[in-house]
Amino acid sequence: MSEVIQQQGNPQAPGSWPGGDGGGGNWPRYPRLYNAIPSSGPTTGGNTVLLTGSGLQGTLQVTFGGVPATIVTQDPSGNSVTVLAPAHAAGTVQVIAITSWGNSNPVSYTYTATVPGGPTVTALVPNTGPTSGGTAFALIGTNLTGATVTFNGVAALGVSVNAAGTVLTGTTPPGPAGNVPVVVTTPAGSTVVAGGFTYTAPPPVATSLSPSSGSTTGGTAFVITGSNLSGASVTFNGVAATGVSVNASGTALVGFTPAGALGNVPVVVTTPTGSATVAGGYTYTAPPLPVVTLLSPSSGSTAGGTAFVITGSNLNGASVTFNGVAATGVSVNASGTALIGFTPAGPLGNVPVVVTTLSGSTTAAGGYTYV
Repeated sequence: MSEVIQQQGNPQAPGSWPGGDGGGGNWPRYPRLYNAIPSSGPTTGGNTVLLTGSGLQGTLQVTFGGVPATIVTQDPSGNSVTVLAPAHAAGTVQVIAITSWGNSNPVSYTYTATVPGGPTVTALVPNTGPTSGGTAFALIGTNLTGATVTFNGVAALGVSVNAAGTVLTGTTPPGPAGNVPVVVTTPAGSTVVAGGFTYTAPPPVATSLSPSSGSTTGGTAFVITGSNLSGASVTFNGVAATGVSVNASGTALVGFTPAGALGNVPVVVTTPTGSATVAGGYTYTAPPLPVVTLLSPSSGSTAGGTAFVITGSNLNGASVTFNGVAATGVSVNASGTALIGFTPAGPLGNVPVVVTTLSGSTTAAGGYTYV
């Protein structure tokens, strides 16, 4: 029995078990290892290893090169122990099973260095964001440890990867509008993220409209200042402005108002990325009354047909009557400063000449004298 006690207190050397290999009869079964299956594995550990032997019942611990393994199951008859190998540096180590009766003989197990595979990406969330950058994103995949990320060749900011190498987070750099490639790179290789990332231009911003009012006849030149105006169109009460043009920086837009009804109406600037309503809108006012400064000639035959010219302002769309009878062939120049036509027939003497537009009427000073 003293030999048994001594055996309990000391690690066992191969072949030193009392009563023969593995014990026998009423002797306790001292641990003995035969094989480690498999006999090699990755340096990361975590793989299942079956240790065969005898006298292994009640195994308290199994070590790989002195590092404890995780015991999964034990054979009640003491012929095997299943463990999860711990992580260890590459190389061959000794595996020992420890029971209450002592240590087993060692068996060899070889750790092999595993070269990580290249990165894989299964998802990029979100996959769109503004051209200004700063969008927080997450890449889901595998083998992302140590990765860098570029968007259209520009490095992402604040990149971080979880311990498992399956989730990478960061923020997008600024980029041009449109879809760009996203590339994830580790020491083991690179991968292009399917679908890439789409940069979207920010919506337009309209800060001012000048002038803020004009004639219902339209044609008033205007300027809208703001930002992100490139590619914009403009409506006044839903009617498109004409001659719209935007400067290269997208900060100023010019055009001409359409015709509109009296009163205040909304002004909306629209680009491919959104719309903006101009604060205060635009107020349509009645066009000014026509002004006549000269009628030439101021006299002509009662038979009519005399060519005449009226000069002045605000004459667009005007009609003319001589003693209440409409002149013929009336036409007005684009600037509304000259009107031409032919007199109708009329009675001898001086008669009133009235010029009428949508905004009102005015009487030519001195009238016209039929002779």
